[in-house]
Amino acid sequence: MKTIAVEEHFESAKVNAAMLKAVGHPFVPNVSDEMKKYMHDTLPTPEIMQDTDDQRIKFMDDNGIDMQVLSYGNSQPQNMDPKVAVDLCKLANDDIAARMAKHPGRYAGLAVLPVGDPDAAAQELKRVVTELHLSGAMLKGNYGGKFFDDPFFFPIFKMASDLNVPIYFHPSFIPATISDHYFNKGEWNDVVSGILGSAGYGWHMDVGVQFLRMVVSGIFDKLPNLQLISGHWGELVPFYLERLDDELTKYAGLQHPISYYYKHNVYVTPSGILTEPQLQFMLSEVGAERVLYSIDYPYKHPANSGSFLSDVKITNEQRELIAHGNAEKLFNLK
Repeated sequence: MKTIAVEEHFESAKVNAAMLKAVGHPFVPNVSDEMKKYMHDTLPTPEIMQDTDDQRIKFMDDNGIDMQVLSYGNSQPQNMDPKVAVDLCKLANDDIAARMAKHPGRYAGLAVLPVGDPDAAAQELKRVVTELHLSGAMLKGNYGGKFFDDPFFFPIFKMASDLNVPIYFHPSFIPATISDHYFNKGEWNDVVSGILGSAGYGWHMDVGVQFLRMVVSGIFDKLPNLQLISGHWGELVPFYLERLDDELTKYAGLQHPISYYYKHNVYVTPSGILTEPQLQFMLSEVGAERVLYSIDYPYKHPANSGSFLSDVKITNEQRELIAHGNAEKLFNLK
């Protein structure tokens, strides 16, 4: 069975060096020293993040993964000042294209965009799709305190719709005031609060709100062809679609119920949470035609990365759609 994993991260020594030169300091999240130590001890090393030749290819071969769709990890220029981000994003996207060219057929790519200048970001998306043959873009977190439903960012989504390529919404660190309000408690250490406020729960809550804001903003009525991707089994949102329909449909002023947009404009992936109950729920809620496969390598590489789709109780038709069919269609992969 052909398998395409669509949320697989990497970083670039070349881009990291260019960012360091441009701003004078490396990427450092605004977290406590205790949390920084936890991240240092648990996150992949720079060597693993930057490798697309040796360990990564071996992991893919060992787990029957024919292709990864590469996207940048935490160290990337999306949210930097547009004065430097425009050129840095071009450098970053050229690097993805070079890695794709070095291993034909093993990699596709999602662009990083200078979202602080939406017009420049839209033009960069056009360049990478038409010239470099990347398959869309990934947006992480938010920018300048604005969610991406803000009209400021509309040129990016208009270009994605025009080009027929998807935008992947990925979590990132949430504002400290929000994290402190929900997840800090004197009896816990900073690592517990940090995990609850990030990969444990807070990230998913935050990017789930991002998706809801996109729907309620009416952007899918304006751009019915626009396709978004949501990892981590939909970032909590699919579990409330019926509730949202009941509560919001009457008041939102949209052409369709909330669930309609989720089932027509959003794809979901597991992001390495390779568990059958969540998969079965997604199949009942949005259908196999809306599910993609992802491992979240190298942040995650579960023991069942290569066996999950073979072991779950689904039809062969569903298996083929999730493993590669949906990705080939969505990402325009030959």
